[in-house]
Amino acid sequence: MDEEDVVFRALAAPTRRQLLDELRHRDGQTLSELAGKLPMSRFGAMKHLAVLEEANLVLTRRSGREKLHFLNPVPIRLIHDRWVSKYAEPLAATLSGIKRELEEEHHGDVSRGRDHAASR
Repeated sequence: MDEEDVVFRALAAPTRRQLLDELRHRDGQTLSELAGKLPMSRFGAMKHLAVLEEANLVLTRRSGREKLHFLNPVPIRLIHDRWVSKYAEPLAATLSGIKRELEEEHHGDVSRGRDHAASR
């Protein structure tokens, strides 16, 4: 399985996405802190964290007897750059074109309104 597949697999589970959200809100949490926010046992949370670590989405550091978990956004950014941005680009270009046309139309209406008011 390549790196992207591992990341997609890790992101597929709602519980793992919730763990990533918790770390995004406050980085450097322990297993106990994270497990306390989930409707599951410490062991279940530990299994989900292991999948996230395997995908390099969570990095850990020991601090005394505690193991702290940190969000690593780089794999998600790589997925975004490879997949999301390429598919979103045509939509963004279309939307910016519509915005430009509406603004030009609005400016034309405003100018015609001024001309009309001045001719009265």
